[in-house]
Amino acid sequence: MNLLLAAEAEGGFHVPSLETLFEFPAFLFEDTLFALNRTGLLYLIAAGIVCALMLTAFRAPKVVPGKFQAAMESVVGFVRDNIVLEVMGPDGLRFVPFLTSLFLFIFVNNFYEIMPFVQFPTTGRMAVPALLALTVWFVFIAVGVKNQGLKYFKNAIVLPGVPFAIHFLLVPIEFISTFIVRPLTLAVRLFANMMAGHILLAIAFIAANAFLIDFHAWPFGFFPEGASGAVIGIFALAAGPLLVAFELLVGVLQAYIFTILTAVYISGALHPDH
Repeated sequence: MNLLLAAEAEGGFHVPSLETLFEFPAFLFEDTLFALNRTGLLYLIAAGIVCALMLTAFRAPKVVPGKFQAAMESVVGFVRDNIVLEVMGPDGLRFVPFLTSLFLFIFVNNFYEIMPFVQFPTTGRMAVPALLALTVWFVFIAVGVKNQGLKYFKNAIVLPGVPFAIHFLLVPIEFISTFIVRPLTLAVRLFANMMAGHILLAIAFIAANAFLIDFHAWPFGFFPEGASGAVIGIFALAAGPLLVAFELLVGVLQAYIFTILTAVYISGALHPDH
């Protein structure tokens, strides 16, 4: 730790600021509501990738699927069998397209973190996780009202068999946990995990560069921080691929968690929780 601090003080190693890692200037329509920067462009590309995958695989499906169609069918089958049927039952099959699209869109945005020449998880910005969480919030409320009528709100927050006086305590708790905490935790969980992973990867590879090879000097300077710094650099370099593999796992897991929680919330709206 002291060596890291000393290297930073001497200008050899600098932990990047959050603005450097997550803030990008607009390059189209600057200073307008339609300003587009790198993050916004990547969101649009992710949506295009998901649409292209689904259209290419299922626009003209074959009875004997090729490798690509089979791969996409396995993704849809995973969402249908391991999320929808497990959580929602047969009544939830109509939500398979929505949940599959949600899973793929989040995964593509998470995968950006380890994609060469991108290396930035767009879900590490709060905008889209919050928008997705609000979409889920709107969907499960709409499903609840459609299937249960306005009694949905009562069924969601009023626990049966509880003494009347206890309702003054439980009803506000149930209301906050169901209609406020759910979208908040959905967004924050995805955002925080991807942001933290991006920071860890950035620090590992910047440390490897700073302590092993100074790419900003010409000719390249090997071990610019000396033999002691080389130990840290080698450790950071060895940890890099492991962190990349770990972040790939985290990206898949966060897409799965977001999707399965969405299924849980919609399932509660299809049928009374209590």
